[in-house]
Amino acid sequence: MELFKNTNYDFLGKKWPFIIASLVLTAAGFISIAAKGGLKYGIDFKQGVMMTVKFAYTPPLDKIRSAMSSSPKIKGEVSVQNETSAEDTVEIGTEAASEGQMNVNRQDMTDVLAATFGQGAGAKLDFNNSGHDALAERLRDALARNNVAASEQDLQNLVTALLSTRDTQHSGLITNFNQLSSTPGMNAGIMNTLREECYLAPFHIAGVEMVGPKVGAELRQKAVLATLYALAGMLAYIAFRFEWIYGLGAVIACFHDTIITIGLFSLFNKEITMTVIAALLTLVGYSMNDTIVIFDRIRENLKISRREPLESVMNRAVNQTLSRTIMTSGLTFLTVIALFLFGGPVLNGFSFALVCGILVGTYSSVFVASPIVLFWHGWADRRGARTAAMPAAPRPDAPRKNAARAVK
Repeated sequence: MELFKNTNYDFLGKKWPFIIASLVLTAAGFISIAAKGGLKYGIDFKQGVMMTVKFAYTPPLDKIRSAMSSSPKIKGEVSVQNETSAEDTVEIGTEAASEGQMNVNRQDMTDVLAATFGQGAGAKLDFNNSGHDALAERLRDALARNNVAASEQDLQNLVTALLSTRDTQHSGLITNFNQLSSTPGMNAGIMNTLREECYLAPFHIAGVEMVGPKVGAELRQKAVLATLYALAGMLAYIAFRFEWIYGLGAVIACFHDTIITIGLFSLFNKEITMTVIAALLTLVGYSMNDTIVIFDRIRENLKISRREPLESVMNRAVNQTLSRTIMTSGLTFLTVIALFLFGGPVLNGFSFALVCGILVGTYSSVFVASPIVLFWHGWADRRGARTAAMPAAPRPDAPRKNAARAVK
Protein backbone atom coordinates (compact mmCIF):
# COMPACT_ATOMS: atom_id res chain seq x y z
CA MET A 1 0.00 0.00 0.00
CA GLU A 2 1.40 3.40 -1.01
CA LEU A 3 0.08 6.67 0.35
CA PHE A 4 2.38 8.71 -1.88
CA LYS A 5 3.37 7.85 -5.43
CA ASN A 6 6.06 9.45 -7.56
CA THR A 7 6.79 12.20 -5.04
CA ASN A 8 9.77 14.45 -5.64
CA TYR A 9 10.17 16.55 -2.48
CA ASP A 10 13.51 18.21 -1.87
CA PHE A 11 14.00 16.93 1.69
CA LEU A 12 17.72 17.49 1.92
CA GLY A 13 17.34 20.98 0.51
CA LYS A 14 15.34 21.82 3.67
CA LYS A 15 17.72 20.20 6.12
CA TRP A 16 19.03 23.36 7.81
CA PRO A 17 15.83 24.37 9.67
CA PHE A 18 15.65 20.88 11.18
CA ILE A 19 19.35 20.83 12.04
CA ILE A 20 19.01 24.23 13.73
CA ALA A 21 15.90 23.00 15.62
CA SER A 22 17.89 19.97 16.82
CA LEU A 23 20.73 22.17 18.03
CA VAL A 24 18.28 24.44 19.87
CA LEU A 25 16.51 21.49 21.55
CA THR A 26 19.83 19.92 22.51
CA ALA A 27 21.14 23.16 23.99
CA ALA A 28 17.87 23.76 25.86
CA GLY A 29 18.02 20.25 27.33
CA PHE A 30 21.61 20.64 28.51
CA ILE A 31 20.86 24.05 30.01
CA SER A 32 17.83 22.66 31.85
CA ILE A 33 19.83 19.71 33.22
CA ALA A 34 22.62 22.02 34.38
CA ALA A 35 20.20 24.52 35.93
CA LYS A 36 18.39 21.77 37.89
CA GLY A 37 21.60 20.14 39.07
CA GLY A 38 21.10 16.98 37.02
CA LEU A 39 18.31 14.72 35.89
CA LYS A 40 15.34 13.87 38.08
CA TYR A 41 15.75 10.16 38.85
CA GLY A 42 13.03 7.88 40.11
CA ILE A 43 13.18 5.65 43.18
CA ASP A 44 14.85 2.95 41.06
CA PHE A 45 18.03 5.03 40.81
CA LYS A 46 17.99 6.73 44.22
CA GLN A 47 18.27 5.73 47.85
CA GLY A 48 14.98 4.52 49.23
CA VAL A 49 12.61 1.64 49.99
CA MET A 50 10.86 -0.51 47.39
CA MET A 51 7.97 -2.61 48.72
CA THR A 52 6.14 -5.25 46.68
CA VAL A 53 2.54 -5.82 47.79
CA LYS A 54 0.13 -8.47 46.48
CA PHE A 55 -3.60 -7.69 46.69
CA ALA A 56 -6.63 -9.96 46.68
CA TYR A 57 -8.17 -7.70 44.04
CA THR A 58 -7.06 -5.08 41.54
CA PRO A 59 -4.88 -2.67 43.53
CA PRO A 60 -6.41 0.84 43.86
CA LEU A 61 -3.28 2.77 42.84
CA ASP A 62 -4.72 6.24 43.44
CA LYS A 63 -5.88 5.28 46.93
CA ILE A 64 -2.47 3.79 47.81
CA ARG A 65 -0.63 6.81 46.39
CA SER A 66 -2.85 9.23 48.31
CA ALA A 67 -2.48 7.33 51.59
CA MET A 68 1.31 7.11 51.31
CA SER A 69 1.75 10.73 50.26
CA SER A 70 -0.40 12.03 53.12
CA SER A 71 1.58 10.21 55.81
CA PRO A 72 3.62 12.73 57.86
CA LYS A 73 6.37 10.21 58.63
CA ILE A 74 7.21 9.26 55.03
CA LYS A 75 9.68 11.80 53.69
CA GLY A 76 10.49 12.29 50.03
CA GLU A 77 8.68 11.31 46.87
CA VAL A 78 6.37 8.29 46.67
CA SER A 79 6.15 6.04 43.60
CA VAL A 80 3.25 3.60 43.12
CA GLN A 81 2.97 1.39 40.04
CA ASN A 82 1.72 -2.03 38.98
CA GLU A 83 4.25 -4.80 38.64
CA THR A 84 4.55 -5.67 34.96
CA SER A 85 4.28 -9.44 35.49
CA ALA A 86 1.19 -9.45 37.76
CA GLU A 87 -1.85 -7.20 37.67
CA ASP A 88 -2.69 -7.89 41.34
CA THR A 89 0.75 -6.81 42.57
CA VAL A 90 1.90 -3.26 43.15
CA GLU A 91 5.34 -1.76 43.76
CA ILE A 92 5.52 1.11 46.25
CA GLY A 93 8.73 3.13 46.43
CA THR A 94 9.66 5.91 48.82
CA GLU A 95 12.75 8.10 48.71
CA ALA A 96 14.96 8.29 51.80
CA ALA A 97 18.00 10.43 52.57
CA SER A 98 19.55 8.06 55.13
CA GLU A 99 19.47 4.48 56.35
CA GLY A 100 17.53 5.55 59.43
CA GLN A 101 14.90 7.23 57.28
CA MET A 102 14.65 4.06 55.19
CA ASN A 103 13.76 2.03 58.29
CA VAL A 104 11.20 4.65 59.32
CA ASN A 105 9.67 4.62 55.84
CA ARG A 106 9.52 0.85 55.79
CA GLN A 107 7.61 0.63 59.07
CA ASP A 108 5.31 3.51 58.22
CA MET A 109 4.51 2.07 54.79
CA THR A 110 3.38 -1.12 56.55
CA ASP A 111 1.33 0.90 59.05
CA VAL A 112 -0.32 2.95 56.29
CA LEU A 113 -1.32 -0.21 54.39
CA ALA A 114 -2.74 -1.74 57.57
CA ALA A 115 -4.67 1.43 58.43
CA THR A 116 -6.00 1.86 54.88
CA PHE A 117 -6.89 -1.72 53.94
CA GLY A 118 -6.83 -3.67 57.20
CA GLN A 119 -7.78 -3.13 60.83
CA GLY A 120 -4.76 -1.00 61.70
CA ALA A 121 -3.45 -1.49 65.22
CA GLY A 122 -6.55 -3.45 66.23
CA ALA A 123 -6.90 -6.24 68.73
CA LYS A 124 -6.49 -8.96 66.12
CA LEU A 125 -3.32 -10.05 64.34
CA ASP A 126 -3.03 -9.73 60.57
CA PHE A 127 -2.48 -13.36 59.53
CA ASN A 128 -1.45 -12.49 55.94
CA ASN A 129 1.44 -10.30 57.10
CA SER A 130 2.52 -11.91 60.35
CA GLY A 131 5.76 -13.80 60.92
CA HIS A 132 6.44 -17.02 62.77
CA ASP A 133 7.23 -15.51 66.19
CA ALA A 134 4.29 -13.08 66.23
CA LEU A 135 1.80 -15.79 65.26
CA ALA A 136 3.20 -18.28 67.77
CA GLU A 137 3.04 -15.74 70.57
CA ARG A 138 -0.58 -14.87 69.75
CA LEU A 139 -1.72 -18.50 69.53
CA ARG A 140 0.14 -19.74 72.63
CA ASP A 141 -2.10 -18.07 75.23
CA ALA A 142 -5.22 -18.19 73.05
CA LEU A 143 -5.08 -21.98 72.66
CA ALA A 144 -4.68 -22.36 76.42
CA ARG A 145 -7.72 -20.13 77.06
CA ASN A 146 -9.80 -22.18 74.65
CA ASN A 147 -8.67 -25.44 76.31
CA VAL A 148 -6.94 -26.66 73.16
CA ALA A 149 -4.12 -28.95 74.25
CA ALA A 150 -0.84 -28.25 72.47
CA SER A 151 2.75 -28.59 73.61
CA GLU A 152 5.36 -26.00 72.71
CA GLN A 153 6.71 -28.26 69.98
CA ASP A 154 3.21 -28.87 68.65
CA LEU A 155 2.64 -25.09 68.59
CA GLN A 156 5.85 -24.44 66.67
CA ASN A 157 5.03 -27.18 64.15
CA LEU A 158 1.50 -25.81 63.75
CA VAL A 159 2.69 -22.25 63.09
CA THR A 160 5.26 -23.50 60.56
CA ALA A 161 2.59 -25.53 58.76
CA LEU A 162 0.12 -22.62 58.72
CA LEU A 163 2.65 -20.20 57.22
CA SER A 164 3.78 -22.84 54.72
CA THR A 165 0.18 -23.32 53.56
CA ARG A 166 -0.25 -19.56 53.25
CA ASP A 167 2.98 -18.94 51.34
CA THR A 168 3.33 -22.02 49.13
CA GLN A 169 -0.28 -22.83 48.28
CA HIS A 170 -1.81 -19.34 48.25
CA SER A 171 1.13 -17.05 47.35
CA GLY A 172 1.10 -15.48 50.80
CA LEU A 173 -2.52 -14.29 50.63
CA ILE A 174 -5.38 -16.10 52.38
CA THR A 175 -8.86 -14.77 51.66
CA ASN A 176 -10.82 -17.27 53.79
CA PHE A 177 -9.77 -19.23 56.88
CA ASN A 178 -11.28 -22.36 55.32
CA GLN A 179 -8.29 -22.37 52.97
CA LEU A 180 -6.22 -23.47 55.98
CA SER A 181 -8.37 -26.51 56.77
CA SER A 182 -5.95 -28.90 55.00
CA THR A 183 -3.01 -27.80 57.15
CA PRO A 184 -1.48 -30.71 59.10
CA GLY A 185 -2.59 -30.68 62.76
CA MET A 186 -5.61 -28.45 62.08
CA ASN A 187 -8.80 -29.12 64.09
CA ALA A 188 -11.97 -27.26 65.02
CA GLY A 189 -10.48 -25.77 68.19
CA ILE A 190 -7.43 -24.38 66.37
CA MET A 191 -9.61 -23.02 63.57
CA ASN A 192 -11.90 -21.22 66.03
CA THR A 193 -8.87 -19.79 67.82
CA LEU A 194 -7.45 -18.49 64.54
CA ARG A 195 -10.74 -16.77 63.73
CA GLU A 196 -10.84 -15.16 67.19
CA GLU A 197 -7.24 -13.95 67.23
CA CYS A 198 -6.49 -13.15 63.59
CA TYR A 199 -8.01 -11.33 60.64
CA LEU A 200 -7.24 -11.56 56.92
CA ALA A 201 -6.01 -8.32 55.37
CA PRO A 202 -6.68 -8.07 51.61
CA PHE A 203 -2.97 -7.63 50.92
CA HIS A 204 0.32 -9.40 51.53
CA ILE A 205 3.73 -7.70 51.65
CA ALA A 206 5.67 -10.01 49.35
CA GLY A 207 9.02 -8.30 49.72
CA VAL A 208 10.88 -5.17 50.78
CA GLU A 209 14.10 -3.93 49.20
CA MET A 210 16.32 -1.22 50.62
CA VAL A 211 17.99 0.60 47.74
CA GLY A 212 21.17 2.31 48.94
CA PRO A 213 23.13 5.05 47.16
CA LYS A 214 25.69 2.52 45.87
CA VAL A 215 22.98 0.36 44.28
CA GLY A 216 21.32 3.43 42.73
CA ALA A 217 24.60 4.57 41.21
CA GLU A 218 25.25 1.07 39.89
CA LEU A 219 21.82 0.96 38.25
CA ARG A 220 22.45 4.31 36.57
CA GLN A 221 25.80 3.10 35.30
CA LYS A 222 24.32 -0.10 33.92
CA ALA A 223 21.53 1.83 32.20
CA VAL A 224 24.09 4.06 30.44
CA LEU A 225 26.24 1.07 29.48
CA ALA A 226 23.22 -0.80 28.09
CA THR A 227 22.46 2.14 25.80
CA LEU A 228 26.10 2.51 24.71
CA TYR A 229 26.48 -1.22 24.03
CA ALA A 230 23.36 -1.16 21.86
CA LEU A 231 24.70 1.79 19.86
CA ALA A 232 28.14 0.20 19.49
CA GLY A 233 26.65 -3.03 18.19
CA MET A 234 24.54 -1.17 15.65
CA LEU A 235 27.55 0.91 14.55
CA ALA A 236 29.55 -2.27 13.91
CA TYR A 237 26.71 -3.85 11.93
CA ILE A 238 26.03 -0.83 9.72
CA ALA A 239 29.73 -0.20 9.12
CA PHE A 240 30.03 -3.81 7.91
CA ARG A 241 26.78 -3.75 5.94
CA PHE A 242 27.28 -0.35 4.28
CA GLU A 243 30.24 2.00 4.88
CA TRP A 244 31.67 3.28 8.13
CA ILE A 245 30.31 6.78 7.49
CA TYR A 246 26.78 5.36 7.22
CA GLY A 247 27.21 3.64 10.57
CA LEU A 248 28.57 6.82 12.13
CA GLY A 249 25.67 8.85 10.74
CA ALA A 250 23.12 6.39 12.08
CA VAL A 251 24.69 6.27 15.54
CA ILE A 252 24.96 10.07 15.73
CA ALA A 253 21.27 10.26 14.80
CA CYS A 254 20.44 7.80 17.61
CA PHE A 255 22.51 9.82 20.07
CA HIS A 256 20.65 12.89 18.82
CA ASP A 257 17.27 11.23 19.49
CA THR A 258 18.27 10.00 22.94
CA ILE A 259 19.83 13.29 24.07
CA ILE A 260 16.86 15.38 22.92
CA THR A 261 14.39 12.99 24.58
CA ILE A 262 16.32 13.10 27.87
CA GLY A 263 16.49 16.90 27.57
CA LEU A 264 12.72 17.04 27.18
CA PHE A 265 12.38 14.96 30.37
CA SER A 266 14.39 17.62 32.17
CA LEU A 267 12.46 20.48 30.59
CA PHE A 268 9.12 18.95 31.61
CA ASN A 269 10.47 17.89 35.04
CA LYS A 270 9.75 14.19 34.52
CA GLU A 271 11.46 11.30 36.28
CA ILE A 272 13.97 8.93 34.72
CA THR A 273 12.98 5.41 35.82
CA MET A 274 13.77 1.87 34.68
CA THR A 275 10.72 1.91 32.40
CA VAL A 276 12.04 5.10 30.79
CA ILE A 277 15.39 3.38 30.15
CA ALA A 278 13.47 0.56 28.47
CA ALA A 279 11.68 3.16 26.33
CA LEU A 280 14.98 4.79 25.36
CA LEU A 281 16.42 1.43 24.28
CA THR A 282 13.24 0.80 22.29
CA LEU A 283 13.65 4.22 20.73
CA VAL A 284 17.25 3.47 19.73
CA GLY A 285 16.16 0.34 17.89
CA TYR A 286 13.18 2.06 16.28
CA SER A 287 15.19 5.03 15.02
CA MET A 288 18.00 2.81 13.75
CA ASN A 289 15.55 0.63 11.83
CA ASP A 290 14.06 3.63 10.04
CA THR A 291 17.54 4.95 9.20
CA ILE A 292 18.68 1.59 7.81
CA VAL A 293 15.66 1.42 5.50
CA ILE A 294 16.59 4.80 3.96
CA PHE A 295 20.30 3.91 3.75
CA ASP A 296 19.49 0.62 2.04
CA ARG A 297 17.44 2.42 -0.61
CA ILE A 298 20.28 4.93 -1.10
CA ARG A 299 22.70 2.06 -1.71
CA GLU A 300 20.36 0.47 -4.27
CA ASN A 301 19.93 3.76 -6.11
CA LEU A 302 23.69 4.36 -6.21
CA LYS A 303 24.14 1.08 -8.08
CA ILE A 304 21.99 2.27 -10.99
CA SER A 305 22.75 6.01 -10.85
CA ARG A 306 26.49 6.26 -10.42
CA ARG A 307 26.81 9.61 -12.22
CA GLU A 308 23.91 11.31 -10.46
CA PRO A 309 24.75 13.75 -7.61
CA LEU A 310 24.57 12.10 -4.22
CA GLU A 311 22.04 14.61 -2.88
CA SER A 312 19.63 13.75 -5.71
CA VAL A 313 20.08 10.03 -5.02
CA MET A 314 19.34 10.58 -1.33
CA ASN A 315 16.28 12.71 -2.05
CA ARG A 316 14.91 10.02 -4.35
CA ALA A 317 15.55 7.35 -1.70
CA VAL A 318 13.67 9.34 0.95
CA ASN A 319 10.77 9.92 -1.44
CA GLN A 320 10.63 6.23 -2.32
CA THR A 321 10.42 5.24 1.36
CA LEU A 322 8.06 8.06 2.33
CA SER A 323 4.91 5.92 2.35
CA ARG A 324 6.57 3.29 4.48
CA THR A 325 7.87 5.92 6.93
CA ILE A 326 4.49 7.64 7.28
CA MET A 327 2.60 4.38 7.78
CA THR A 328 4.94 2.80 10.33
CA SER A 329 5.73 5.98 12.25
CA GLY A 330 2.14 7.21 12.08
CA LEU A 331 0.58 4.00 13.36
CA THR A 332 3.20 3.62 16.08
CA PHE A 333 2.69 7.23 17.10
CA LEU A 334 -1.09 6.71 17.40
CA THR A 335 -0.45 3.76 19.73
CA VAL A 336 1.97 5.57 22.03
CA ILE A 337 -0.13 8.76 22.11
CA ALA A 338 -3.04 6.59 23.31
CA LEU A 339 -0.77 5.17 26.03
CA PHE A 340 0.30 8.67 26.98
CA LEU A 341 -3.25 10.02 27.20
CA PHE A 342 -5.00 7.02 28.77
CA GLY A 343 -2.24 4.87 30.30
CA GLY A 344 -2.24 6.67 33.64
CA PRO A 345 0.72 7.69 35.80
CA VAL A 346 2.35 4.24 35.70
CA LEU A 347 2.97 4.38 31.94
CA ASN A 348 3.36 8.15 31.68
CA GLY A 349 7.16 8.24 31.61
CA PHE A 350 7.42 5.29 29.24
CA SER A 351 4.85 6.67 26.79
CA PHE A 352 6.22 10.23 26.99
CA ALA A 353 9.67 8.95 26.00
CA LEU A 354 8.23 7.08 23.02
CA VAL A 355 6.06 10.02 21.90
CA CYS A 356 9.05 12.36 21.88
CA GLY A 357 11.37 9.72 20.47
CA ILE A 358 9.20 8.75 17.54
CA LEU A 359 8.73 12.37 16.49
CA VAL A 360 12.43 13.17 16.82
CA GLY A 361 13.60 9.80 15.47
CA THR A 362 11.50 10.01 12.33
CA TYR A 363 12.92 13.34 11.20
CA SER A 364 16.46 12.52 12.34
CA SER A 365 16.66 9.63 9.87
CA VAL A 366 16.09 12.11 7.04
CA PHE A 367 17.47 15.41 8.31
CA VAL A 368 20.34 14.26 10.56
CA ALA A 369 21.69 10.86 9.47
CA SER A 370 21.49 11.49 5.71
CA PRO A 371 23.07 14.99 5.82
CA ILE A 372 26.02 13.59 7.81
CA VAL A 373 26.75 11.14 4.99
CA LEU A 374 26.21 13.90 2.43
CA PHE A 375 28.54 16.32 4.23
CA TRP A 376 31.25 13.67 4.51
CA HIS A 377 31.15 12.74 0.84
CA GLY A 378 31.08 16.43 -0.15
CA TRP A 379 34.12 17.12 2.01
CA ALA A 380 35.92 14.03 0.68
CA ASP A 381 35.18 15.02 -2.95
CA ARG A 382 36.44 18.58 -2.41
CA ARG A 383 39.56 17.29 -0.73
CA GLY A 384 40.18 14.87 -3.60
CA ALA A 385 39.67 17.63 -6.15
CA ARG A 386 42.18 19.89 -4.37
CA THR A 387 44.72 17.09 -4.23
CA ALA A 388 44.34 16.39 -7.96
CA ALA A 389 44.69 20.09 -8.84
CA MET A 390 47.93 20.59 -6.90
CA PRO A 391 51.10 20.70 -9.16
CA ALA A 392 53.57 17.90 -8.75
CA ALA A 393 56.47 18.80 -6.46
CA PRO A 394 59.88 18.99 -8.22
CA ARG A 395 62.35 16.22 -7.51
CA PRO A 396 65.27 17.15 -5.22
CA ASP A 397 67.86 16.70 -8.02
CA ALA A 398 65.97 18.85 -10.56
CA PRO A 399 67.74 22.18 -9.75
CA ARG A 400 71.18 20.56 -10.13
CA LYS A 401 70.35 19.16 -13.56
CA ASN A 402 69.03 22.50 -14.76
CA ALA A 403 72.07 24.24 -13.43
CA ALA A 404 74.38 21.74 -15.20
CA ARG A 405 72.60 22.30 -18.51
CA ALA A 406 73.01 26.06 -18.07
CA VAL A 407 76.76 25.71 -17.53
CA LYS A 408 77.12 23.66 -20.66
